[in-house]
Amino acid sequence: MKTGLKITAFAAALAATFGTAYGVGEALDPVVAEPAPKHEKRHEPPAAGAHAAGGLQISDGGYTLDLETPRVAAGHRADLRFTVRDDRGRAVTEYRREHDKELHLIVASRDLLTYRHLHPTRAADGTWSIPVDLPRAGGYRVFADFTPARKGAENLTLGADLAASGSYRPQELPSAAVTAHVDGYDVELTGSLQPGRESELSLSVSRDGKPVTDLQPYLGAYGHLVALRSGDLAYLHVHPHGEPGDGTTEPGPEISFTATAPSTGRYRLFLDFKHDGVVRTAAFTVEAGEQSTPSGTSEQSTPSGTPEHSDDGHGH
Repeated sequence: MKTGLKITAFAAALAATFGTAYGVGEALDPVVAEPAPKHEKRHEPPAAGAHAAGGLQISDGGYTLDLETPRVAAGHRADLRFTVRDDRGRAVTEYRREHDKELHLIVASRDLLTYRHLHPTRAADGTWSIPVDLPRAGGYRVFADFTPARKGAENLTLGADLAASGSYRPQELPSAAVTAHVDGYDVELTGSLQPGRESELSLSVSRDGKPVTDLQPYLGAYGHLVALRSGDLAYLHVHPHGEPGDGTTEPGPEISFTATAPSTGRYRLFLDFKHDGVVRTAAFTVEAGEQSTPSGTSEQSTPSGTPEHSDDGHGH
């Protein structure tokens, strides 16, 4: 997806995540400061021709993400509200539908352990809203992925910070692994992310040791993949090869993608797939520039689908 955004370092945001309190009033639990996790590797500059990632800017291309709910209480359901505004401050009310939706909303924690792929509702005045329940205190990033209906407008991914109040305990990013387990399904990853050039990623879905060959279409595809760079949460949204009903794309077990990493570094991959009427998400940690090979370890997901994943009743 072309965003035209520059990759920048968000050290200040990370410092806020690991060293400050996320409070919204005396009625909420205080944050308990904990030692920060190990430092991430420095990202090398994007190679020539690298695809820029999105989500690092709140404004781009004449549009701004106006997050009206910058704080919520961890563990409590709340309405997340936001508006996309044009260069004159007007709320955008017309969008081009992509993958069956006008706008895709991603909410991810800074430690990449909590992930939401949501589809909010837009009011006539251009205000988007959706209920969320974030399980842990800390810093989050909200990504709005959309294309304005205006002629010639390009797809954009805008990002804004969200804080969840409560007692905060930082956690490490899970180790790299090529197999993820979710609700009795095994998803195996082959291929690698390569900085500055396209590379192939293939994810194979099985259950009880048998390949799943009847995946169901979800948002116009058999799978959707989001990649977030550890550290600054640079956002890549890649789409699969082919589509249901094109005469060549099989409904599993493999879902293949082409992706380009903007730099070296560790990334968290989130694959959404649908089977037996339920959308599930498999999550992986990968190192850009390294070939995925069996490591003898796998990432164990929570019973809900992936590490702390939910759709809050919308979209999934």
